[in-house]
Amino acid sequence: MYQPPDYYQLDDLLTDEHKIIRSSVREWVDRSVKPVIEKYAQKHEPLPKSILLEMGELGALGPFIPEQYGGAGLDQIAYGLIMTELERGDSSIRSSASVQSSLVMYPIFTFGDENQRMKYLPKLATGEWIGAFGLTEPNHGSDPGGMLTHFEDKGNHFLLNGSKMWITNAPVCNVAVVWAKDETGKVRGLLVERGMEGFSTPETLNKWSLRASYTGELVFDNVKVPKENLLPNVKGLKGPLMCLNSARYGIAWGVLGAAMECYDTALHYALERKQFGKPIASFQLQQKKLAEILTEITKAQLLVWRLGLLKNEEKVTPAQVSMAKRNNVEMALKIARESRQILGAMGITGDFPIMRHMMNLESVITYEGTHDVHLLITGNDITGISAFD
Repeated sequence: MYQPPDYYQLDDLLTDEHKIIRSSVREWVDRSVKPVIEKYAQKHEPLPKSILLEMGELGALGPFIPEQYGGAGLDQIAYGLIMTELERGDSSIRSSASVQSSLVMYPIFTFGDENQRMKYLPKLATGEWIGAFGLTEPNHGSDPGGMLTHFEDKGNHFLLNGSKMWITNAPVCNVAVVWAKDETGKVRGLLVERGMEGFSTPETLNKWSLRASYTGELVFDNVKVPKENLLPNVKGLKGPLMCLNSARYGIAWGVLGAAMECYDTALHYALERKQFGKPIASFQLQQKKLAEILTEITKAQLLVWRLGLLKNEEKVTPAQVSMAKRNNVEMALKIARESRQILGAMGITGDFPIMRHMMNLESVITYEGTHDVHLLITGNDITGISAFD
């Protein structure tokens, strides 16, 4: 039985609504994800669309989007708790929900017009439509300003050319929020729908990480995009970076779920596994590992809780989010590795979730800004000097 660690009684800081939301998502993960996730990950087969539809029913897609557009109208703490529980199931589940919520629904709500909001958001909130976010390119990851994807004004439509890579949900998306340069070199957002001629989404295969989710490319070959599909309320890299800020916040919470599941698995195993006539939990080195793991989880919990309050008050800065994303992903990855050692050889099998979480976190530590880039974002904030120029 899963027992989430709460060493500093942080539950006392949550509202009853927060706890009810967390419990409903936790129960769904136990019912719908845990029994099947190992099979899909081992087979390198993405989870079925029904999972996304169920998340829509839970209110886990765009939970902070207002109810009039199909969202649940929840606060940022609730969003974080949802991401934690989803990632306890698997990073691929949280990634899909994070992309749908922070990278697709958020920009449509924030930068779109009313017609765009009413057309897309309700379908995305239920999971009927799947969204993707196109920013990273084959040759431009950490430097999105160098993107080559571009569009031209052809009078009654835009003509879009270029490609995006490492895109979650790409092979099955119904709509993609695509960032491209206009004829003046200014970055703008376009809503590109499946079925538009010249738009293709080849799948990325042979992954050792996030094996239960779709990853692919977005390829644009003279795609005619209607002018009403331009996001009107943002210009420049500010748009995609604001989206990433929301996604990184969700990741900082999400990876706690992976870390807590690894800890819980390791603790139960250490109490049950006997060597030299007694449980391995009685040995000093195992207690050292478990105590250090719990300490790091507790620190990370406090970090995102405070970050959530700042986000609710609209006081949070991108650098603060970067610090939390970097710290918590590194924390979760180290905990997965330490937990695996507690389980010994059993830790590498699909009988336990640890190795799957570890491999997933190798992707999470890179996407939405690499580990080193987030460190430089903090450095820039501290010194006022950009290391990127």
